[in-house]
Amino acid sequence: MTSVTFHGGVNEIGGNKILIEDKGTKILLDFGMSYGERAKFYSEPWLSPRGENGLLEFGILPNVPGIYRFEDSKPSVDAFFLSHAHTDHYKYVSFLKREIPMYCGETTKILLDVFSETRPKDFEHDLSGIKWNTFKTGDKIKVDSIEVEPVHVDHSIPAAYGFLVHTSRGTIAYTGDFRKHGTKSEMTNDFVDAARKTKPEVLLCEGTNLGRGEIVGEEEVRRKISTIIDSSSGVVLAGFSMADVDRLRTFHEAASENGRILAISLKQAYMLKHLKNAKRIKVPDIENDSNIVIYRKEKKRYYKWEEEVFKLSNVKDAEDVRKKQSKFILVSLFSDLNSLIEIRPEPGSCYLYSSSEPHNEEMELEFDKFQNWLNHFALPMYHAHASGHIMPNDLRQVISTIKPKKILPMHTEHAEMFSKWCGDVTQFIVPEKGISVTI
Repeated sequence: MTSVTFHGGVNEIGGNKILIEDKGTKILLDFGMSYGERAKFYSEPWLSPRGENGLLEFGILPNVPGIYRFEDSKPSVDAFFLSHAHTDHYKYVSFLKREIPMYCGETTKILLDVFSETRPKDFEHDLSGIKWNTFKTGDKIKVDSIEVEPVHVDHSIPAAYGFLVHTSRGTIAYTGDFRKHGTKSEMTNDFVDAARKTKPEVLLCEGTNLGRGEIVGEEEVRRKISTIIDSSSGVVLAGFSMADVDRLRTFHEAASENGRILAISLKQAYMLKHLKNAKRIKVPDIENDSNIVIYRKEKKRYYKWEEEVFKLSNVKDAEDVRKKQSKFILVSLFSDLNSLIEIRPEPGSCYLYSSSEPHNEEMELEFDKFQNWLNHFALPMYHAHASGHIMPNDLRQVISTIKPKKILPMHTEHAEMFSKWCGDVTQFIVPEKGISVTI
């Protein structure tokens, strides 16, 4: 028997945890944190989970015996495959048994090592002891009756992959998170073409943007950002995902075009240091580029990795930015806003928000606080962003090209809409959490 069971990623964006079984062989695709499910029961800093028991109690961790490191039992799955290094896909790998063979892309391994060193360790984020086996497009990994073929896709983080899972009942294709409007659309085309050739029985397909569509590419984002920077007389604050290398390059180019310097965070600098030698990943040279510096927040104690970063390039602090505000684009996330008290943005400054808009109530509450800071310092906010997820019309085209016999929609809050909107193309089965679908 061949089956697919979703333990996350159903009627939600993220939290993918997918179990595939074929003739007794079991593999997991992704094992991420479900932020929506977790937020139903917990809210930092007042109410945080104290251990895995609470996560199991509320179904935040699925009840799948034999996969967790806190269990005294042999592994019940034969391998784990990670599509990319976003926390809604990898974070709860922390709980998996270290005896389970773990597979990820070569550059994903670099990113995971960086995240492990720069993010505080706790029981929900602890990748210690994992011995990753790395892959690249073109590899084929045999796990008993299953063969997994990773194929790169374009997403808002380097080294994102889809998977072609070849079973005794045919191929199960898994898109992971992907898009066609990004800087490397040819990678997504490679996956679509490879999936089409297998004539898949099932396509496990993301549908994040089914509720809305907006065609904005990275070049358009660059033009918008450059225009805003050109018309700003004060400091420009920039907010975007740490690991979105495309967006970092976009801001770096816009800074150069406008005679400004991009001041990145310590974490971003540490990431660029480690990505410098990654194959096929183009990143700014922080050691030799005069248009990029490292911003150091004042703190009483610096970690060893932070002190290592200070040796890489020109380091600036709040006083440097305050004195020459018209010269800087400062990367500043929600957690960095305390720096505004020291910088004191001049009239004519602004905030350039270049990430996803809040899509749930918890994010909206945090966004309100964020907006309060901007209002207090008289910082108008602009939004310029290109989504990391595929747009609706592109999605229909992809499905029509691959021609799967069935689709299981995932990573979407609009599964029913997805099935109706593309129901004329192929058959849809809307999965239920924890219920196996036989192939």
